[in-house]
Amino acid sequence: MRRPFLAVAGWLVTAVLVTLVGVAAIRLVGESITGTPGGVRSQEEVERALATPQPTGSGPAPPAGPSTPGTPSPTTSAPSGVRRVFATTGGSAVAECGPDGVRLVSWAPAQGYRVGEADRGPDDDVEVSFVGPSGEHELKVRCVGDEPVAEEDDD
Repeated sequence: MRRPFLAVAGWLVTAVLVTLVGVAAIRLVGESITGTPGGVRSQEEVERALATPQPTGSGPAPPAGPSTPGTPSPTTSAPSGVRRVFATTGGSAVAECGPDGVRLVSWAPAQGYRVGEADRGPDDDVEVSFVGPSGEHELKVRCVGDEPVAEEDDD
């Protein structure tokens, strides 16, 4: 009777020790396991970061990687103007004004939505539409001076 009791007690002690070591390891590593690298930014922080002019270097251009919808591959265009973030229920987009007009830098649908159509420009105006459960949401942007502004929806 003593032998089974010692086996069960030994197993319980081992399980508790392994659990404590695991919890201690997770605490030691901390956010890197469960958190977002660099933290999560608010919309205001993203807008401020995008509005801050980026330094222009004379180094080599970044390598052109594969392009996916909403993330156009890098181009060698003239320096751009002010970048702005625009958001609708269906998604968001970043636009900038340059010498050739306005262009969409990137766009992303909100959860549950997909991109219907996107005209990235550069042109007098650009637009992207997001289609989802509550219908279609269109975002149309043009330049006023050197700044991109959203046009009112005529619907």
